[in-house]
Amino acid sequence: MKRIISLVRRAIDEYDMIKENDRVAVGVSGGKDSLVLLAALAQLSRYHPKNFTVVGLSIDPGFGGDFTPIYEYAKDLGVEYYVKEVPLKEIIFDIRKESNPCSLCSKMRSGALNDFALSKECKTLALGHHKDDVLETFFLSLLYEGRVNCFSPVTYLDRTDITKIRPLIYVRECDVKAAVRKYDIPVMPKVCPADGSTKRADMHEIIKYLEQNTTPGLKKRLFHAVQQSGISGWKTD
Repeated sequence: MKRIISLVRRAIDEYDMIKENDRVAVGVSGGKDSLVLLAALAQLSRYHPKNFTVVGLSIDPGFGGDFTPIYEYAKDLGVEYYVKEVPLKEIIFDIRKESNPCSLCSKMRSGALNDFALSKECKTLALGHHKDDVLETFFLSLLYEGRVNCFSPVTYLDRTDITKIRPLIYVRECDVKAAVRKYDIPVMPKVCPADGSTKRADMHEIIKYLEQNTTPGLKKRLFHAVQQSGISGWKTD
């Protein structure tokens, strides 16, 4: 966890993600990335030069997940934790019967999380996108949109006055998985019926195959390419 915290601090400091006396909401999906991020920020908040408070927020989309272990996890970390029920399953799968539900679900979940953060007096929202997510998003944009693009480490939403930050951008997914195993972090089982059948999942497998079989070092070079690309919000390495 020390390595992850060090990389999180690097991202926060290089991109000035957190201000003095911020209340930083962590969007906790229940997956490995957001839970590791919650732990890293909770520990970092104890000694970082800037004083900030960490708050965990989860949206319950109605798939029947049990958030009790996460309540206990947050309690052990010493952070506030709240869950808000939003009927995403009912709207997207039962009523609208979306054949490609991920885009709509992402937008609705994001909007609900923004509102939830504001209701808890948090104007900084931390999301658990890690280094591999950066590469997958870069590939998605290149192959499906025909442009060089990726999410930014810091994004200010002027309509809501919320700043979204991604402190895990320097952290590899394999390090997140190792932390989950070592510290027995209570990751929720995946219950979404669309899980594992997305274009992002395809990008994950493509990059993994290339890295392991044909192009060793691909991930490192791709990340360097993102940093050098001039994509809005990214600083050159």
